[in-house]
Amino acid sequence: MRLRPAFAGCQITFATVERESARDVSSHRFFTVPDGNRDTKISLLRMALKVFFIVLIVRPHVVVSTGAAPGYFACRFGKLVGAKTLFIDSVANAEEMSLSAKLATSHASKVFSQWPRVAQKFGVECHGSVL
Repeated sequence: MRLRPAFAGCQITFATVERESARDVSSHRFFTVPDGNRDTKISLLRMALKVFFIVLIVRPHVVVSTGAAPGYFACRFGKLVGAKTLFIDSVANAEEMSLSAKLATSHASKVFSQWPRVAQKFGVECHGSVL
């Protein structure tokens, strides 16, 4: 939500695991996806499939993710439809990049960390205070 002003004037589609977030973006297209992680493989697969279909429906020009598995899949599938992709790792990851961010480095156009030491360690760009 903090990045929203950067996209003023753009057609934005939001996707998240939080259904109640729809009220915060009521003027925009909104999708929910199942929550999942590496410990819940079936849910993770369901999430990946839902994200894949969202990307096929929306056909984004740009995908911006603020982290986690849904964002990784959005970047990976967005690249397949020709979108530029940006994965911003969570500000909470001050010592290590998240697994999703590590995976995204192979698929996203750009990966940002908000911590200089983490960015240097993993060879990604540092943009502190992105959020």
